[in-house]
Amino acid sequence: MKPNVVPSFSELLTSAKHSAVHLEMRDTYAVEQEKQQFEAWRAGYRLNPDDRASWWRPWLDLVQATVERGVVMRRARVVSEPVTDYIKYEHSCTFTNIAAGELVRWLPRRQAFDLALPATDFWLIDDRLVRFNHFSGDGVDTEPQVSDDPDVVKLCSTAFESIWERAIPHEQYHV
Repeated sequence: MKPNVVPSFSELLTSAKHSAVHLEMRDTYAVEQEKQQFEAWRAGYRLNPDDRASWWRPWLDLVQATVERGVVMRRARVVSEPVTDYIKYEHSCTFTNIAAGELVRWLPRRQAFDLALPATDFWLIDDRLVRFNHFSGDGVDTEPQVSDDPDVVKLCSTAFESIWERAIPHEQYHV
């Protein structure tokens, strides 16, 4: 891999052949694309399960196309309890990820205390490439980083699987 070349999410998921896993470990995010939706949710707006056109596009189209190619997409979220408003917002919108074909689980942070985890969120593609998502202290997305180092890949794969094994399926996790 060329140093400092970070594929876009579209390139990343398009390159996936078998699996794409995402580990999220923050209790709040300030991702620019979500700020307006989060504020609308705080004001009482909720996504309509029957109005797929109103859901987060083009992201969910990319997820659906990836899953339709046979790629298994899994997302695990490690969360503090009681959960933040942001996690309540994510939980209320997660039905859209599931409708697009993604599998989602939640793990209370207190149940992850004995697991070795990378210090930041990541995407792992086909157990071959890791994209680390770095955030500032207030949740703003900063410059991502990629690695195909076998030791780093193994660390992330092991961490994700240990979380996934303990985590609660979305349908059973209540905020």
